[in-house]
Amino acid sequence: MTVIFAAVLSACANYAGISSDKQLATPDTYATQQSIPADSGQWPAVDWADQFGDAQLKALLEEALKSNPSIEQARARVAAAAAYSETAKASTMPQVGATYSFTRQQYSSTALVPPPYGGSWQSENKGLLSASYDLDLWGKNREALKASLSQLQASKADAEVVRLSLTSATARAYNQLARLFALRDIAQQEVTQREQIDRITAGRIATGLDTQVERKTAQANLASSRAALASLDGSILTTRYQLAALLGAGPDRGLAIARPSLGIGDEVRLPANLPADLVSRRPDLVAAKWRVDALVHDVKEAKAEFYPDINLSAAIGLDAFGFGRFLNAASRTASVGPAIHLPIFDGGQLRAQLKGRYADFDYAVAAYNQTLVTALSEVATQLAQIRSTDEQLVDALAAQEAARSADQLALVQYKAGLANQLTVLNADTTALQADEQVANLKMNRRDQQIALAAALGGGYSDNAGADTDAARQSAGAAPAVKPNPVVAVR
Repeated sequence: MTVIFAAVLSACANYAGISSDKQLATPDTYATQQSIPADSGQWPAVDWADQFGDAQLKALLEEALKSNPSIEQARARVAAAAAYSETAKASTMPQVGATYSFTRQQYSSTALVPPPYGGSWQSENKGLLSASYDLDLWGKNREALKASLSQLQASKADAEVVRLSLTSATARAYNQLARLFALRDIAQQEVTQREQIDRITAGRIATGLDTQVERKTAQANLASSRAALASLDGSILTTRYQLAALLGAGPDRGLAIARPSLGIGDEVRLPANLPADLVSRRPDLVAAKWRVDALVHDVKEAKAEFYPDINLSAAIGLDAFGFGRFLNAASRTASVGPAIHLPIFDGGQLRAQLKGRYADFDYAVAAYNQTLVTALSEVATQLAQIRSTDEQLVDALAAQEAARSADQLALVQYKAGLANQLTVLNADTTALQADEQVANLKMNRRDQQIALAAALGGGYSDNAGADTDAARQSAGAAPAVKPNPVVAVR
């Protein structure tokens, strides 16, 4: 019997020659020592936006997380993944069911059923209590359960990606609103300045120092400044509408948002354990890692399909013609036995299925590695931009002070008849550009701080491994280690 069984197995479909050597990259695979230097800072907290000291921003972030439809979509995806894992868990458990059927049938008098039933109409009543259990000798159902639990964790991490994307987008839009208000203040000051120049020009015309050319030039510059102010008012309005959309509300909600009062924020210092801990701090990396883990188990499930599948089944009940004898002891019926499925020749279907799983695995590994590269690049980029902005601000503030002094001096000289209008306008334009540069650099600095907090995970930390092991143990499956940075299936 053993020889026959071995011969049958050798004739079965097999997965020889199908494998993969793809591996997850680790942070130390990539050179980061210069671009992401070691520091003694802390990872962002979940309430990282509180560093800017704006109570309205905090309230807006809470509102966005409560009302934005994208959060509900993420929750629905998690619920769907949880339901799928429950379905996979059910496959590892015994199945028990009950059925009842009533059939009215005329039996053939020339077939298997002899008279007196042959050629007559009979009412058959059948009630059965049945049970079945897949022995899962090769772990197919257990691997499917592990894969579904890993997909559930990936969905939870995806939900955190949505949360982080939403909060960072809201904070950056709010900072953009602060930028526009700061630029509007400068534009309003410029309008006031150009009105003063226009009045001085009018007085100089009366004394013969200027002509209508200078007056028209002053009026044209004043009109341009007012147009710039109106443009900023329009941008402020559209940014309010954008914030309202991020909050999951109608555009009128944006009109109620007060002017931001954002502070400078905390000192920028990277955590000392970068980049090693980044893989557990970024939800997109965690999600990608769990997907690779799920596909490891998908591959194992596909391999188990090549082996015999044994299902034990049993049934007991009553079966009788007519109602009168249905509840009699003589109507009892019972069955018990195994059902064995052994794939021998399937035209290559199982091998094609396994190849597909390996292809999915290779893709998931590549997606994880690309996500890691992107994550490291984002941290390095935001840090470099912050350092560059800090250096630019030093010179920009010095330039602003000098430009403002020159502007005021030129205006005094113009009023006293010691300078011409061109000198005043040049000095005024330089001062305007200096003010705008300082305002933009300060807002850029805060925007980069927000982006850096998001690049560092926004306070997220993966602690799903223990929960997944507990779920697997409760389902009777062996616990698995959290997805290892280096994974290969063969």
